[in-house]
Amino acid sequence: MSGVELPLAVDVGADALVLHWPDGAASLAAADLRARCRCADCQAMRLRGETAPAGAAGATLVGAAAVGHYALQLQFGDGHDRGIFPWAALRALGGAAAVSAPADNCP
Repeated sequence: MSGVELPLAVDVGADALVLHWPDGAASLAAADLRARCRCADCQAMRLRGETAPAGAAGATLVGAAAVGHYALQLQFGDGHDRGIFPWAALRALGGAAAVSAPADNCP
């Protein structure tokens, strides 16, 4: 666990994931997180240049579960629940000036 900063609290809302870090909170839109899914299927789809399925822009969050001390597994309203987001990746997304969804996504 050394070197991994953990949030103080995690709030899962339908439209956003809010991470409360020691230096402030970061809100990450559900649609942006869905578009950035890190699972193998989503990454393969992006590499093939495939476009997002219908409704991806309106993605919602329905849950989240810790994966050890290193990541968070998000559950989306469309049933997709395979993307594991390391805390460091979530921290980087929350620190970005604007988190925008790429045009491609996965089923």
